[in-house]
Amino acid sequence: MNAPTERTWKTIESGPHELEGTLHPVVVKNYGKWKYHKMIKPGVMVHYGISGDALYTVRAGTPRQNTVDLVRQICDLADQYADGFMRFTIRNSVEFMFSEESRIEPLIKDLEEIGLPVGGIANCVAPIAHTQGWLHCDIPATDASGVAKGVMDNLYEEFKTLEMPNKVRLSTSCCSINCGGQADIGIVVKHTRPPRIDHEKLSTLCELPKAVARCPVAAIRPTIVNNKRSLMVDEEKCIVCGACFGACPSMEINHPEHSQFAIWVGGKNSNARSKPQSMSLVAEGIPNNPPHWPEVNDVVGRILKAYKAGGKPWERMNEWIERIGWKRFFEESELTFEVDMIDSYRHARTTFNQSAHVRF
Repeated sequence: MNAPTERTWKTIESGPHELEGTLHPVVVKNYGKWKYHKMIKPGVMVHYGISGDALYTVRAGTPRQNTVDLVRQICDLADQYADGFMRFTIRNSVEFMFSEESRIEPLIKDLEEIGLPVGGIANCVAPIAHTQGWLHCDIPATDASGVAKGVMDNLYEEFKTLEMPNKVRLSTSCCSINCGGQADIGIVVKHTRPPRIDHEKLSTLCELPKAVARCPVAAIRPTIVNNKRSLMVDEEKCIVCGACFGACPSMEINHPEHSQFAIWVGGKNSNARSKPQSMSLVAEGIPNNPPHWPEVNDVVGRILKAYKAGGKPWERMNEWIERIGWKRFFEESELTFEVDMIDSYRHARTTFNQSAHVRF
């Protein structure tokens, strides 16, 4: 038996690895010392440092649910063109960075050959941010990753070209909790009926206090059914969000007909030019129709067509809507306005600080 080798490292109990070890050497050298950047072509940009160094970036979209084989192919391209460095963005695009301009075209060619389109930077449709869907989530009413695939297949050219007034961020969520967050266009499941309760199994499957606490509007309360502990739902208070289903599988809310899609627009996370903004409902009752979700694609396509035709340069979706007004937005998007779409929720409006802008 060989003697144990001397330990040359220190165990870190928590936290990520040091950032510097994952960065390209040109990034480390010019960290915080960049002069400016510019677009070269769709999906390709260059950063210039004060030192005179140039760093080229090529961004490509991925299927998001990536196989081991695809990740290995991406890593092989990183070894070949980017000195072994690559990174995934928050929207699951993959970026390659290198200092030689001559590598751009060969890399784009090889990426296209393995099915990864180059684009997604600046005034175009960025890849969809989506939630876990059927693959991982415990309360999905649809497959968010499938919706992302179906929608982006239709928006392929908008991803690869620079023809939008500004960048367009999309998100899709597999339940009404909307883990996909705020976006220019949000595709969110909307339940249309309260949960159906299986009283026979509930007391053996669910922790009753946990299910009661899960409801954001206190619509769930304990009861006795057939001499068994169970739960009941106050349907007048229930907002059909589906949160209870995650804590109690016997409170089934998902349904192929009653769990539908709604489209929201105008969400924004950044502070650029205007404060962050929550999305507003503009379409509902859209069928949850896998595997391609044609009805969802139709509504999203109409909204993007109107925005592309009427938006001014650098105008985000919410800024375009604010300029033209909601009446004209519905007309140009060919959508039907409903009174229930009016957002009258005002809780904590004066105390909830949405913006990092300085106020006097």
